[in-house]
Amino acid sequence: MINGVINVRKEKGMTSFGVVSRMRRIFDQKKIGHTGTLDPDAEGVLPVCLGKATRLVETLSRGTKSYRAVLLLGMTTDTQDAGGTVLSTSDPAISEEALRALILSFQGKQQQLPPMYSALKVDGKKLVDLARRGIEVERKTREVEFSEMEVHSVCLPRAEFSVTCTHGAYIRTLCHDIGAKAGCGAVMESLLRTRVGEFFLEDACTLDELREMKAREDAARDCSDGRYSFVRPIDHFFRDLPALTVSGSALPKLLNGRDALLRSLEPRSDVPEEGGRIRVYAPDGAFVGIYERRGDVCRLHKMYYS
Repeated sequence: MINGVINVRKEKGMTSFGVVSRMRRIFDQKKIGHTGTLDPDAEGVLPVCLGKATRLVETLSRGTKSYRAVLLLGMTTDTQDAGGTVLSTSDPAISEEALRALILSFQGKQQQLPPMYSALKVDGKKLVDLARRGIEVERKTREVEFSEMEVHSVCLPRAEFSVTCTHGAYIRTLCHDIGAKAGCGAVMESLLRTRVGEFFLEDACTLDELREMKAREDAARDCSDGRYSFVRPIDHFFRDLPALTVSGSALPKLLNGRDALLRSLEPRSDVPEEGGRIRVYAPDGAFVGIYERRGDVCRLHKMYYS
């Protein structure tokens, strides 16, 4: 089984669930999850967690994200993108310079109302499922932040811009809000996600590329340990924590969820202060998990051993 994270480039026309479904066939394992839904018409970076790395999904999905989008003025739709049902049309009455300034005015913290066509849940029900049934429910605004905004081109009624945002922000809604302030409405015509945390578009691989790379590496060496060049191992995401190795005699207790005694860990010089966390490894180098110091012991925070 593979336990790690792969930087996938989701292609246009495929759902995020579809990416996971195909990866289950490529890697012949069921335990796979993505770190943040991309709309079917959107493309770009989609980190996918495999095996025990699925425990990282929530953490990785909360990282900042960067996008490149095309805004289309003069239209509103029920989905806030160009693929939705048209609700209104209007002739844009704004200059290129004014539109550039308007887009950049959204930089910073603000309250955003999540769209009905989203995976967000209200009272246990996905908004998108309700929206498809023609039901609209009250949603609460939430604080989001847009930074590193840049307008690359304006050719009315379109504008292309890039933006970095916090977790929970919707670029479709950003386009909708820009259109509302412009007085003519707007939708998101296209979207490319260029970064999720430390995952960048230039390093992402399509599913076809992944299948080919896996086949080449399987043919070149024994990959039964699940180690591939394109998979980031779980401990990579905790690389800033000190790394200690547990003695062989203490390992069975740790694998049963027991505390790690400080005297069973080496090197002693890397033992953290009270409350500090460490990476713990087995004598053979296998990553065991994350532990937190409490007095003379380190208590299990999260187990990743396979």
